[in-house]
Amino acid sequence: MKNRTIALLGSLLVFSTLIYSSIAFAQDRSGAKPEVGIEEQLGTTIPADLEFYDEHGQIVTLGDLVNKPTILTLVFYRCQGICTPLLMETASIVDKMGLEPGQDYQILTLSFDFTEKPSLAQAKKFNFLKALEKKVPNDFWRFLTGDSANVFALTNAVGFYFKPEEDQFIHPGALIFLSPERKVTRYLLGITYLPFDVKMALMEASEGRTGPTIAKLLKFCYTYDAEGRTYAMNITRIAGIGILLLIGVFVTFVVLKPKRARN
Repeated sequence: MKNRTIALLGSLLVFSTLIYSSIAFAQDRSGAKPEVGIEEQLGTTIPADLEFYDEHGQIVTLGDLVNKPTILTLVFYRCQGICTPLLMETASIVDKMGLEPGQDYQILTLSFDFTEKPSLAQAKKFNFLKALEKKVPNDFWRFLTGDSANVFALTNAVGFYFKPEEDQFIHPGALIFLSPERKVTRYLLGITYLPFDVKMALMEASEGRTGPTIAKLLKFCYTYDAEGRTYAMNITRIAGIGILLLIGVFVTFVVLKPKRARN
């Protein structure tokens, strides 16, 4: 009986693994980029020659801007959703962290809406610098705009994907950390962050070390449903978890329960 149970359990495990692996392999082979979301590009070096307009309308390159650990935020300035809360949270973190703004790190905020102009970026910069309690150098937090070619070159390089929706955009929220050599070192997903996590991510960036993303749940469980225009559960991944749970239940009731009865 015991050998038969073990054989049955092994067959179930192998069969389940083959089914799930074949589905996952087919998805990976497609190579399709997400329509909306983040596909992490840890270790990728961002091109130095990408050009943007700063808040004064001057052309600047990433090679000139990124010379210290950098927090990159990708938003659009007329956003009616998560962009303002994300930037307000970033400002709050600046006030709470025990790092020196402009010396230990800097922030770059880029609008991925290439129709937005430097005058709007300047207004946003004024508002968010005014919200800071700390006194910071004026060039510590840069607000950028750019043309479509440079915007898409940067967003694709960091794996940030968004979609226009009428006069707005559907997009993820995250802090993306760059080393002084413009290497992507970490992502913090969402729009709320712990000061300790941000500080550790900046220290890793200063050394050029990549680190795993802390908040994985949303990325793991949800995908964007283009037809329904909503975020829906990723059935394949959830099914995989369900299979593992069923195997656990099987082990508990078929193998362990008889032992308890005998005892």
